[in-house]
Amino acid sequence: MRLQVERFLTRLRAAKNCSPHTLRAYRADLEAFRTKFPGLAAADIERCHVRRHLAELQSGALARASVLRKASALRSFVSFLRREGALARDPFLGVPLPKRTRSLPKFLTEAEMSGVLAVPVSAGPGVERDRALIELLYSSGLRRAEISTLNVGDVDLLSGTVRVFGKGSKERIVPVGENALRCIRAYLRSRGGPNDGEPLFANLGGARLSQDGVMFLVRRWIRKSSLLKKVTPHVFRHSFATHLLNHGCDIRVVQEMLGHASLRTTQIYTHVSLDRLRDVYKGAHPRSR
Repeated sequence: MRLQVERFLTRLRAAKNCSPHTLRAYRADLEAFRTKFPGLAAADIERCHVRRHLAELQSGALARASVLRKASALRSFVSFLRREGALARDPFLGVPLPKRTRSLPKFLTEAEMSGVLAVPVSAGPGVERDRALIELLYSSGLRRAEISTLNVGDVDLLSGTVRVFGKGSKERIVPVGENALRCIRAYLRSRGGPNDGEPLFANLGGARLSQDGVMFLVRRWIRKSSLLKKVTPHVFRHSFATHLLNHGCDIRVVQEMLGHASLRTTQIYTHVSLDRLRDVYKGAHPRSR
């Protein structure tokens, strides 16, 4: 089965242009299935193997989303085997899958975000970088993988935009607020004006800041604030989308800025914009006063 897994991952990399993160996750998921049934050939995968695998996943402490992702990885692999003629029957036929649940995204209120952005930081190495990073995360709603791969030339300081390569290497242009632009300019001046091809955010050694580095800097920044919440880079992204919708931004514009392929993914943010809903209700309903 190992050879078929490698061929499947190669096909994903070439045909669907999947991100390295997705490929690593699929590899780990399929390797876990393969080692659970040592000696099982790809052509011999049956419904009993799928049922046992899913039952064991659901009996553990995994989140529902993780179980569904692992099931999706195996199902995609099975579909690949059937298209290649390496598997005659669909082992997923008649196997019930857990229902997907969509939890509301965690976000900060505008007051909380203002407090985070106003954290006083004493002078020291990396201060300009950290503030520029925090401002850009909230200003443009970028994923940590996207912000890690940015180069200096991807930010247009004149037009106030940033060019982003999101999931599947899809390119999009996202506006950048004036506060974030001002912090980025200060940070680039502190680096002596790097070339366009250099990383926008670098560690203290000069190398590109990794995704883990982005997470570390965000957590360190939050610890310096008085906020008693767990905040990740994705919380900045959720806050970005929620605050835009609260202020009347069109949901399709938010979809474009977030880089969502489907509007359904963006629609979850409409459920957390309760302040906006209350304001509209009070202003529109004749019996609301």
